[in-house]
Amino acid sequence: MNFNFTDEQQQFRDALRRYLDREYTFDARQKIVASQQGVDAKHWSAFAELGLLALPVPEAQGGFDGGPVDMLVVMQELGRALVVEPYWATVVGIEALKIASYDEGLMERAARGELRLSVAFNEPHSRYDLFDMQTIANENGKLNGIKSMVQHGAQADYWIVPARHHNEVKLYLVERDESVITEYRTIDGQRAATLTFRDTSATQIAGAEALEKVADYATFLLCAEALGALDALNHATVEYTKARQQFGQPIARFQALQHRMVEMLIHAEQARSITYLAAARYTSDDPATRARAISAAKARVGQAARFVGQQAIQLHGGMGVTNEVAAAHWFKRLSIVENTLGDVDHHLARFASLTKMETSE
Repeated sequence: MNFNFTDEQQQFRDALRRYLDREYTFDARQKIVASQQGVDAKHWSAFAELGLLALPVPEAQGGFDGGPVDMLVVMQELGRALVVEPYWATVVGIEALKIASYDEGLMERAARGELRLSVAFNEPHSRYDLFDMQTIANENGKLNGIKSMVQHGAQADYWIVPARHHNEVKLYLVERDESVITEYRTIDGQRAATLTFRDTSATQIAGAEALEKVADYATFLLCAEALGALDALNHATVEYTKARQQFGQPIARFQALQHRMVEMLIHAEQARSITYLAAARYTSDDPATRARAISAAKARVGQAARFVGQQAIQLHGGMGVTNEVAAAHWFKRLSIVENTLGDVDHHLARFASLTKMETSE
C-alpha cells in the first residue's frame, strides 16, 4: 500500500506549515489561550482562505471534497503547531452533516468560515460508551438532558447532539442557545463546554448508525493530530538534550539517553504507520473493518502519547512542566487526545471484540 502523499497534498502541507510557523508561533498561541475568547478570528479567516475549512466539504457545497488522507495532512500540521482554534470540532460536524445527507446551506457556510460546528458526544456519566445517554428527544422535537466536555461547544454556531427518541438513538441539529452553555478551559489550553438542554428545539438529521461513524472519524482525526504533536515533541526533546550541559558535555551524548530517544522515535513511527492505515480503512464499506482500524490506531497512538510524553518531560527535567516551555503543552495535549473518545484500554477491548466477532462468523 502506497502511503506517499501526492504533490498536491505536499504543497498544501508546506503552505499550511509556512503560515503556522510565521503566524502561529508558541508565544502567539499562548496569548490566544489566555484571551477571553480562547480563539482568534484572524486565524479562522486565514484557515478559510487557505482552504482548510473547505477541504472536507463536498464540491457541490463549495468545497474540495477532501478525503481522510487529505485531512491527515492537515491535522498533523495543526498538532505540530498546538493550534487551539475549533477546527477539529467543526470538521467533525461537517462529516456528521455529510453522513446524514443534511445540508441546508450549513456546509457551504462552514467552508467559507462563516460558522462553526461541534458534536456533543459525551454525557457526565457515560465515560466512553457512545450509546449510554440520558438526553431525551420528545415528540415535539425538544431536547432535555446534559452533554459534557463538548469541544469548543461555546464557540459553535450549531451543535450536533445524539439523543434518545423512543429508545432509539438519533442525531439532532441544534442552533446555538447561550442559555444552555457553561464554558471552561481544559488543561491543554483548548475550550470545552457543558450544554444543559431544557425543552431545547432540535431537528432530527440521522439515526444511530451515523453516530458511530462520526465518532470513528473524530477519533481518526485525533490520531492524526497526535502524530504532529509526537513529531514536534521528539524534535524539541532532542534539541533540548543537545543544549543541556551536564558534567561538561551535552546530555545528548549519554548513551542511555540516546537509547531512550530512539525508543520515543520508534513509538511515534509505529503510531504513524497504523494511523495511515486507519486513513485508508475509514472509507471501507464494511463498518467492522473501519472500526477495527480506527480502534487499533487509537490504542497505539495512546500508548505512544503516554510514553513519548512522559519521557520528554523527564528528559527536560523541571523545565518540562513549566508553561514557558512548549514541551509541557504538547504533553498536555497528547494526554487529552489519549483520553478523548476512548482511552487505550477501551479501544483494545473494542478491537478485540470486533476481531472475535469476525472469527466466529
